[in-house]
Amino acid sequence: MTPRQDATPASQTLSRGIRLLEELADARTPLSIDDLAARVELHRSVAYRLLRTLEVHGLVSRDAAGAVRLGTGLAALAAGVAADLQAEALPELTAAANDLGMTCFLVVLDHDDCVTLTSVEPRHATTAVAQRPGARHSVTRGAPGRAILAQLPPRRWPEGIDARLAAEIADAAERGWATSHDEVVPSLHAVAVPLAVQGRTPAAVAAVHVSTDADDATVAERLKATAAAIRRAL
Repeated sequence: MTPRQDATPASQTLSRGIRLLEELADARTPLSIDDLAARVELHRSVAYRLLRTLEVHGLVSRDAAGAVRLGTGLAALAAGVAADLQAEALPELTAAANDLGMTCFLVVLDHDDCVTLTSVEPRHATTAVAQRPGARHSVTRGAPGRAILAQLPPRRWPEGIDARLAAEIADAAERGWATSHDEVVPSLHAVAVPLAVQGRTPAAVAAVHVSTDADDATVAERLKATAAAIRRAL
């Protein structure tokens, strides 16, 4: 999870606490206080005080050995983000994930980034790709980004989009879906379709996999049905 770099934090203390949470989210395993302090370049005593505050609010927890992990309080906070969109998307994503045998997820635009809002892994797949909610990457990378940019006029695109990417966005807009390979995570292939809901930021429904017998167009048609079902429900 990469923080935005376009502004100086108004509160350094709050920014440091958020950075600790981001490091724990990226690690996906418990970390010692020393490890966390080193990762965010803080003195151990400063990191300890911040973590104690986060622990009081249920945002982190510590095991018997003192290792720190994300706390259950974060789940309650995350559930409140676009709660109606998440609630309507979840059953549709679940059905699509099980039909395709792929991890399916919902991505929304946040400034110049794509952020995964919710994700579902297929029930019976031998190998499934984890797509963590809260994961963030530039909208100029990956199939979900192309599907989102296809909904925007070029004047609203981030700076630095070259002719090749502009052509791929135009292609995604024309056919109604986008693909990517080896862009966000090496070896992974993604297919995404736009999800436009009136009054909301542009979004996309996507599937990610390592390999499959299904062609991109077939995956895209299933994702289009998912996006249509979510729009009808909202």
